[in-house]
Amino acid sequence: MNAKKTLELGVFTGYSLLTTALALPAEGKITAIDPDKEAYEVGLPFIQKAGVEHKIDFFHSDAFSVLNDLITDGKEEGSFDFVFVDADKDNYINYHELLLKLVKVGGIIAYDNTLWFGTVAEPDEEKVEKPLRPGRSHVIELNKFLAGDSRVELAFVSIGDGLSLCRRLY
Repeated sequence: MNAKKTLELGVFTGYSLLTTALALPAEGKITAIDPDKEAYEVGLPFIQKAGVEHKIDFFHSDAFSVLNDLITDGKEEGSFDFVFVDADKDNYINYHELLLKLVKVGGIIAYDNTLWFGTVAEPDEEKVEKPLRPGRSHVIELNKFLAGDSRVELAFVSIGDGLSLCRRLY
């Protein structure tokens, strides 16, 4: 896809961040956002060892603040090639609305964990472990929302805990 400018919501220790940074060209940039700077710093030595730290702009913040700032700035709308989201599941739909303003037409938004431990396929919620139920309901709502969103072309990849790929159409 020749991505040069990406955005990542939910960095944690930086495994996916490192993978994206390695895939980007030398001039590529990642805007990485996570409220947990300590977790990011756990993975930072690996990012440094790989020689890709210069590609990453880390924001120790909640995603809404940074996303709204990027949109308000006016220079970033439609400028991102790829977005990876592995953050608070209850806000995925809210993030989606903002991300559609930031990703370019033809760009990709990837949502992680859209199988939610396989629980989204279980029709009887009573059979789902109680700690998984809140996240499950958010992910089911997201999956239904994305399936009906005419602004994106949706592909669901059943690897890991599920990955939904949305290509912005307009």
